[in-house]
Amino acid sequence: MRDKYKYIGPVYDFLSNLYSGKSIHHCKTAMLDVETVKPGTKVLFAGVGHGRDAIRAAELGADVTVVDLSETMLRKFGEALEMEAPDLHIRRVHSDIMKIEDKGDYDMVVANFFLNVFDEDMMVRVLEHLIGLAKADGSVVVGDFCYPTGNVFARVFKKLYWYTAVFIFWLFANNAFHKIYNYPEHMQRLGLKIAHKKHFKLLNMNCYWSILGQKQAG
Repeated sequence: MRDKYKYIGPVYDFLSNLYSGKSIHHCKTAMLDVETVKPGTKVLFAGVGHGRDAIRAAELGADVTVVDLSETMLRKFGEALEMEAPDLHIRRVHSDIMKIEDKGDYDMVVANFFLNVFDEDMMVRVLEHLIGLAKADGSVVVGDFCYPTGNVFARVFKKLYWYTAVFIFWLFANNAFHKIYNYPEHMQRLGLKIAHKKHFKLLNMNCYWSILGQKQAG
């Protein structure tokens, strides 16, 4: 499998902090607290990257599995785990998320800044698959760029801000080049109830959000 993140992966966290301050980090961990993650909670992280959100979940006592197609990203995650929490056990899977067949197995499925690597049709297919991996009463968390709202200046700034990022990852990782997705609409269309939403600011504008969608048992 070709590793699209071979070159940009090692500096992913550095670029994230340079680009957003700590907003992306806070967005990734926003839904991981003592109310949502209990000891023994089964949590799957799709496209884990450097994975400090996965480490946070494990620190709360979760049974954590991380999946990434990029060997580079899994290696960087392993380095972060060894440095920050060497006593934690986190299951690592080097695979395409669409090949994970643990249907209905997880209390929480997390896709932080992962769905935006796909074109819209594929993104919907991946999101639907992730929903299927959650238990009947489980939840799906999506942390990503906010859909542009506000006045004309705010909407233009957010779009320019987004297209800067999407161009870099299109150029260096061959990710899809596309508009900003309205994740809550897609999540609701696929049967999730939006239970919680948190926003994170840059230059006093909401540029990121973390969305917790709840599956409806029965």
